[in-house]
Amino acid sequence: MRISAQAAFAWADFRITLAEKPRAKRERQTPQAGTDSESQGFAGRELLREAVARLRDGRWLLVLVALAFLAGAIAIAGRIASGQAADNLRDTALAALPLAAGTLTGEIEKQRLVPLVLARDDAVRGALRRAGKMQEAALNDKLKAIAGDASASAIYVIDMAGIAIAASNAGEPASFVGIDYNFRHYFQEAMAKGAASQYGLGTISGRPGLYLASRVDDGGKPLGVAVLKVELDGVEANWRSSGFLVFVTDERGVVLATSQADWRFHALAPLSAEDAAAAQDQLQLADAGFEPLPIRRGAGDGLATIDSAGKPRQFVEVVQDLPGAVPGWRLWLLTPADAALSSAANTARLTTLLGLLLLGLIGFVLTRRRRTRKLRQEALARMNAELESRVSTRTAELTRSNTALAGEIAERENAEAKVRRLRDDLAQANRLSILGQIAAGVAHEINQPVAAIRTYAENAGRFLDGGKTEPASGNLTSIVSMTERIGAITSTLRTFARRPGVAASPLPVREAIDGALSLLSGRIRDSGVTIVKPRGNASPVVMASRIRLEQILVNLLQNALDAMKDQPDPRIEIELAERDDRVLISVRDNGPGLGPEAAGNLFMPFQTTKEKGLGLGLVISQEIAQELGGTLRLDPSSASAPGRTGGASFTIDLRRIE
Repeated sequence: MRISAQAAFAWADFRITLAEKPRAKRERQTPQAGTDSESQGFAGRELLREAVARLRDGRWLLVLVALAFLAGAIAIAGRIASGQAADNLRDTALAALPLAAGTLTGEIEKQRLVPLVLARDDAVRGALRRAGKMQEAALNDKLKAIAGDASASAIYVIDMAGIAIAASNAGEPASFVGIDYNFRHYFQEAMAKGAASQYGLGTISGRPGLYLASRVDDGGKPLGVAVLKVELDGVEANWRSSGFLVFVTDERGVVLATSQADWRFHALAPLSAEDAAAAQDQLQLADAGFEPLPIRRGAGDGLATIDSAGKPRQFVEVVQDLPGAVPGWRLWLLTPADAALSSAANTARLTTLLGLLLLGLIGFVLTRRRRTRKLRQEALARMNAELESRVSTRTAELTRSNTALAGEIAERENAEAKVRRLRDDLAQANRLSILGQIAAGVAHEINQPVAAIRTYAENAGRFLDGGKTEPASGNLTSIVSMTERIGAITSTLRTFARRPGVAASPLPVREAIDGALSLLSGRIRDSGVTIVKPRGNASPVVMASRIRLEQILVNLLQNALDAMKDQPDPRIEIELAERDDRVLISVRDNGPGLGPEAAGNLFMPFQTTKEKGLGLGLVISQEIAQELGGTLRLDPSSASAPGRTGGASFTIDLRRIE
């Protein structure tokens, strides 16, 4: 194969060289012709001389030998693969054979017990003693019930004369009662030996089935025979659903039960006149021809060919004796093999072809590589020199570009740092502005405990002058309580005014809500607004900075307080909700609400509905919420139509942590 590939490529190179020969001649006549054209012309002449040398050496004979070897290898590979596929199918068939046999023998053994039990039944014996002197209605009903429970086709009782005196189908048009079965082999053999079985067609129904008979004795004296007929339709249907061709033959090779209905009462091979007569007598089929099955078997390869509609199909065939079912019976199982054998053979042939072609291609490539290596070395040397020059130039350009890009990146980072500082300064300014707005309320909050401290101190002095230490101690305790209250107020102010750190930490949401309400407690009290806190005691935890979250809440609460000036029964509701892994904090007032235009521009810088507002509070609050990994939004119901009131509702959406 390697030689044939080499010759084919040599012929192609020869044709290319002939096509380029006039051009090479013109290039030799031009003094400015480059060294590359001379190299190509030299390589073409070398290949031409090599092709001519091969023809002279008679190597085309080797090409024919290689092709013959390829064809033989492909054929052998296909045969081996087919054999292996047949072995695999045979293993599959052998594994399925016991299941098919078990289905048949299990059904027969289950039904075989019924006539044995009936042969010992007193009602059956009593009916046989009466020998048809009266109608056996009770026994008929009993046999019908037993047949239904056992899934038997028919059960009937025959007296000594061979006449059926009771049957499970009594009263039906095809009733067996009164029919003479003295000619049946199962009756004769059961009377003689005690038990018998026979496969055949029903004289009344015309349907094939297996007859199981047991003699009924009374004190050692035979009275008659109990017979059960089982039609193996269920077994045959099970065989058909398995996808295999399954059938049973008797000792002469006549097909009895089968998954292929038109094969019944055919023979494995042509029967002699003697065997055909014996089979007709045994099966009691006077007009049966016992035509041979359309099966042709190979020479020891375990494959059988079946002619179906003029098209041969191959099967893998396995067989098993069934002595436990009926003596002389054999079970045959055929599994379709055409697709598996064809697929395995084609795969093996294709694999062999591709493998040999690959080996030939590898040999050709290696040979061609050795021949062209010397010519490539010179071309590569020139290309390397040119490439190094281009790389040096390009490297210098990239160095300059990288330097410029690094400068731009540094400039951008500086700009981003300035933006972050400005944003933090703006947020800090917003907090200080809020502190200025709530300073009056905080001063009022502190003034009350200071006045109380003075009063308690004066009274304590009088008590001490009068020697009343116990009331003086109580006043001093009250003074300590007042100072703790002042400390809590000033601590909240200091915390809120402090520039927040970058890192967030787990924070119970109620702590931030309580802190914001504490900061605005004086203004809330003076405005007369009712604050409705979240119901319950649950406090979901979020990952946030307390100062930043309090700043958002203070902004929202102050906006709500501003909006409800001169409103009757002002009210602010704070709600907490948890949805999946999110925590929703809603601040809702019952003020005049927002118009569509104001609602659309709420989060735009310098857009405000207040006379002295800057329009930055909600913008800063929204940016803080985004930095905390959440959002701040105006609820849809807050955008009121003209002339309609309903208040405004804002929701902070943050991620909940466990």
